[in-house]
Amino acid sequence: MINQSYRLVAPKQIRTEFIDEEITADCLFIRPTYLSICAADQRYYTGSRGKEVMDKKLPMALIHEAVGTVLYDPSGEYEKGCNVVMIPNTPHEYSSVIKENYLTSSRFRASGMDGFMQSVVKIKKNRVLPFYKASPNIAVLLELLSVAMNALEHFDKYSHLQKQIIGVWGDGNVGFVTSLVLKKTFPNAEIVVFGTTEQKLNYFSFADQTYLVNHIPPDLRVDHAFECVGGSGSEKAINQIIDYINPMGSIALMGVSENNVAINTRMVLEKGLTLLGNSRSGLEDFERSIAFIEENEDVRNYLHSIISEEVTVRSIADMHKAFENDLRNEFKTVMKWEI
Repeated sequence: MINQSYRLVAPKQIRTEFIDEEITADCLFIRPTYLSICAADQRYYTGSRGKEVMDKKLPMALIHEAVGTVLYDPSGEYEKGCNVVMIPNTPHEYSSVIKENYLTSSRFRASGMDGFMQSVVKIKKNRVLPFYKASPNIAVLLELLSVAMNALEHFDKYSHLQKQIIGVWGDGNVGFVTSLVLKKTFPNAEIVVFGTTEQKLNYFSFADQTYLVNHIPPDLRVDHAFECVGGSGSEKAINQIIDYINPMGSIALMGVSENNVAINTRMVLEKGLTLLGNSRSGLEDFERSIAFIEENEDVRNYLHSIISEEVTVRSIADMHKAFENDLRNEFKTVMKWEI
């Protein structure tokens, strides 16, 4: 089968490359229908990852958040046209201790291997899950949701039982879905969101309280916290969390930063804090995410509210339009894939 992959070859340069895909019994062929742009995709698109990384990774098709329909299943298990979400993490071994998304042997779509910006995606059958109730333009956010599910599992396993007040630092996409998952999972806890933009904080209507980071009440304390800021702002966010968290609390780190950050380790030690690293997700996180959106209509409505723009893509020019617009959008830019 001849496939077309739309690969980034240099910052803001996308080229069509043809691939001869072999049909194998353990793989499906999926036609992408909706793709969502992530900050990680933008770092590649704009070249902000740095020349050394770009030279190593490119050429590469971007996007690791995508849903599609089954085009062909050699085994006949999936019907043609079935809606599925594609899992970007690709493990090559199993561990009873380490989750698949933390195994160093795992590979990840749009990070060293082609992502989902293709006409057709050949993918292992165990990297695909069907969904039924959610519309595809909402289900495309399942990967983002699965990242929050992964962090929640980690948090639930290692944090202490006092969870009266949970703080979330970050008013972007990750902060939104993480706060939403926390509120639904711990309905009796007070979920407090801290951000830098009042307009974005207004979207967090399900949260119990929201605060701008420079207007936090001095006597406010949280039992645990989630850092969803990343980038250059992660250092300030982590240190602010350390100031406002109660002793023995846990800090779930979710924001990605290209550079090392300096944190107040003296107070980490003095307060006996636990730092939890979280990255990406795996099959089980996607399974929980599908159940989460299909069992909760309000969750689907909340997720719809953070889709800032839907761009129909029929050409490479449309791809550039989507990426450029995304730099100005407050939340998610989704591509309706018709190429």
